[in-house]
Amino acid sequence: MRPLFALTLAGAALLSLSGCADLGYYWQSASGHIGIMRAAKPVPEWLADPAVSAQLKAKLELTQRIRSFAVTELGLPDNPSYKSYADLHRAAAVWNVVAAPPYSLTLKSWCFPVAGCVGYRGYYDEAAAKAEAEAQKKLDMEVAVYPVPAYSTLGWMNWAGGDPLLSTFIGYPEGELARIVFHELAHQVLYVAGDTVFNESYATAVERIGGAMWLQREAGEAARREYSQFDAQRQDFRALALNTRRALTQVYESPQAKAKDWAAVEVMKQAAMADFRARYAKLREGWPGPRQGAYDGWVARANNAAFGAQGAYDDLVPSFEKLFEREGHDWPRFYTEVRRISRLPTEEERRSALQAATGILQTHSDHNDKNGDHGA
Repeated sequence: MRPLFALTLAGAALLSLSGCADLGYYWQSASGHIGIMRAAKPVPEWLADPAVSAQLKAKLELTQRIRSFAVTELGLPDNPSYKSYADLHRAAAVWNVVAAPPYSLTLKSWCFPVAGCVGYRGYYDEAAAKAEAEAQKKLDMEVAVYPVPAYSTLGWMNWAGGDPLLSTFIGYPEGELARIVFHELAHQVLYVAGDTVFNESYATAVERIGGAMWLQREAGEAARREYSQFDAQRQDFRALALNTRRALTQVYESPQAKAKDWAAVEVMKQAAMADFRARYAKLREGWPGPRQGAYDGWVARANNAAFGAQGAYDDLVPSFEKLFEREGHDWPRFYTEVRRISRLPTEEERRSALQAATGILQTHSDHNDKNGDHGA
């Protein structure tokens, strides 16, 4: 399954190592990305290799059509990214660690060069990610570790061959594969250091709009039907998670929380979590097919960190979609306006500009703080 918040920028931190105290972490970031780059070969080489399966060749050919569509129809950059492929022989490109306090959805922040301050640490080794998670638990934090199938180096590595297609997502349904490519290329158009909600909501809006265009114009009926079922389940779950996030926010902003009556807050928190799991069980019953249990693991491990991370990909998406409509469904105009807003100096000013442009009220999300937002 594709996690709700899988598409991230975990590789951005490796782009500059100067002035960093945690050299061990940056070394694993740099060496991990170099390992991916070394495993990558141009798509034509894979297509010419008789040992490569017909199924993989078909997927690789599809990605190149998707890549061309991204450039010609969505105005996304035409560069070396996603013209090569790497078989990683593992389940994820990286594993992200996020942490939040027991009574808050605000993610702990870590600061990196280029990416700014973000609410995650990304690891190329799952065991290292789990070790970091255990360290955070000892600090009385709720922790989530999740696999990331794709990330963007923001175009900084195009000189070295760009970001490759990966075995961690090449097998996804056609519509989802298109959305991943669109999302990651959108990050190469613009990136605001330290404001992941803005970055991810913008890229998610591009992937949703672009993905719908691809399915309508280029995909066959079978692909549209497959994706429709896939996405319907995801949207159902996102709506449930959003409602639960709001319920938890109310708990953590309640008079009991302000009075530091943590015993009462804990009772309300557990009631909200129990309601979430009960509503999920009912929702799950209506899902047909082999993906019925696709979110079981997420629900079983759900906590403040998981809900805080999930919010980064959803909160401002309606605003960016509305902005695209306001700009006449014109991609160059849309990107120009997003760039204009992105250059505003503060998060509050960017939210206000989105509200002025779209009429959609921007509310403060509990997973953001003065030090930065959740990212990869």
